[in-house]
Amino acid sequence: MAELKAVIFDMDGVIIDSEPIHSRLNMELYRKLGFELTVEEYSKFVGVSIKDQWYILKEKYDIKESIEELIEMQNTGLIDEISVLEIEPIPGIRELLAELKKENIKTALASSSTLSYINAVLEKFALTDCFPLIISGENLERSKPHPAIFLKTAEKLNLTSEECVVIEDSRNGVTAALEAGMKCIAFSNPNSGKQDISKADIIVNSIEEINIELLKKLISA
Repeated sequence: MAELKAVIFDMDGVIIDSEPIHSRLNMELYRKLGFELTVEEYSKFVGVSIKDQWYILKEKYDIKESIEELIEMQNTGLIDEISVLEIEPIPGIRELLAELKKENIKTALASSSTLSYINAVLEKFALTDCFPLIISGENLERSKPHPAIFLKTAEKLNLTSEECVVIEDSRNGVTAALEAGMKCIAFSNPNSGKQDISKADIIVNSIEEINIELLKKLISA
C-alpha cells in the first residue's frame, strides 16, 4: 500500500485565481496582434505552456513576432499586473500548506507557466519557502496534458508516482497527472472555464475541502 509522501500543486487556478487575469490581458494582447479568440477556443489553452500556446497561435494567425518576443510580451504584462493587484491566494491554500508542513509531507509546484511568473506569484503571496521544488513547463519539451512535468517532479523528489497526489483545476492538468500514474484531486474552479475534470479521483468545490485525512485516504485507495 502506497504512503503519502508529497503533494504536487498546479499554480494557476489552484494557488492563485489567475484565469480571469490571464484572460483579460491575453485577449487585449491578441487584439493588438490582430486576432481574437472565442471563450471556448481560449479555454482549451488552460494548463498548456505559454510556448505551446504561441506555437499554435503563431501558425494559425500568421503572427510576425517570434515565439520568444510573444512570450516576453505576455509574461511582462502579466508580472506587472500581478505586482500591483491586491489579491490573496485561493482560500484554503495557506492552511493546507501549513498542515502539510506540520505532517512533514513534501510539497512541490508543477506549473506550465514561466519560472519568472511563478516566482512573482509566490513572492507576492510570501509562499516561496513553501515550495522547495518548482518545475516550470517552459523548461520541458512537452506540456500538459503530457505527463512529463509530473514525472520530472517525482524524479526530483526522489519519489514514485504512487507516493504523490496532484491538485489541479484543468482538464489538461488532470490528464497529465493521471497519465503520470498519480492520484489527482481536481478543484472545480468556476473561473478556469469549462473544464472536463470528471476523470479526477476526487473533485472538490473548494481547496478548503482538502486536508491530510482526505489525502492519505486517497493515496491508500
